Amino acid sequence: MRFERREHRPAALVIATPILAVVAALAVAGLLIALAGAPVLTAYWKILTGAFGSRLSTTETLTRAAPLMLTGLAAAIAFRARLWNIGAEGQFYLGAIAVAATSSHVLAGLPSAVQIPLLFVVGAAAGMVLLLVPLWLRLRFSVDEVVTTLLLNFVAILFVSMLIDGVLKDPTAFGWPQSVGIDSAAKLPKLLARSRLHIGLIIAIGLAFAIHFVQSRTVFGLQSRAAGLNPTGAVFAGVPLARTLVIVAMMSGGLAGLAGAIEVMGVKGYVTTDLSPGYGYSGIVVAMLANLNPLGVVLAALFTAIMFVGADGMSRSLGIPTYIADVTVALSLISMLIAVFFTQYRIRR
Repeated sequence: MRFERREHRPAALVIATPILAVVAALAVAGLLIALAGAPVLTAYWKILTGAFGSRLSTTETLTRAAPLMLTGLAAAIAFRARLWNIGAEGQFYLGAIAVAATSSHVLAGLPSAVQIPLLFVVGAAAGMVLLLVPLWLRLRFSVDEVVTTLLLNFVAILFVSMLIDGVLKDPTAFGWPQSVGIDSAAKLPKLLARSRLHIGLIIAIGLAFAIHFVQSRTVFGLQSRAAGLNPTGAVFAGVPLARTLVIVAMMSGGLAGLAGAIEVMGVKGYVTTDLSPGYGYSGIVVAMLANLNPLGVVLAALFTAIMFVGADGMSRSLGIPTYIADVTVALSLISMLIAVFFTQYRIRR
């Protein structure tokens, strides 16, 4: 038996791939739930009701989905061009701290109509810078960006920790390590009163549609896909590979930095070292579940948010560890990688 590369991938197979991956992950996770002594179907129902069973849980699920959409888009754009950005977590934190510092020390007092767009740009620019450094190392010295982007996560988080314990420390926090708060005019408008759901969700969905249009209907989208499919062939066909990768890196890092900016401006109002529960790393899972499709990222981010938020309700009701959600998401990634392989190859005798 051997693996043979498919000449064409049926559209139905590509669409069914993420669905089958999620079903397989839920089936395997169900075995773990059963071993924990809980009824499987009841556990999954508790996850669903924990995520959408009330107004509060629904808004919390959607609020959690917004940064996952942005970090998922960041990973999807980069991976499509074969730029392996594993540093969205660090870019998230750098965007967040840049927004907190700029709002409190530079733009304080300006109206919301001025502050909010400028802070979006500042947060995105901070994320861009953190990804352009590994890209330069790759283009100039052929350094593997998987290693550099991953290690820069720790550098960025330690840098943020230094700032919030030093020059940006909030003097009114009674010694708690957090940054100064953003200006009141920098807070994002809420979509629903008495909730944390903000317009960042609409921005993330809008960006997903915009990126889908760019990738499917523009010359740059064709160039970025060509760079990912066959860099040597793309250069031979006249694609400016270095310039294309720089633009991709700016988009990818900018989206991850924007995720941090939106989380600070829409939810927290300040920066702590636990601001992100792993949004940058979860974004990789979201991108892979979506098969690197920007529109699929919206649904994959929603699924991931449902698992994380709903697992809390399941844990309280049935006494099952909330880590079941992490396991399920990880299994979804593994299942998706296997499924993607079989969409590209078939088994021949």
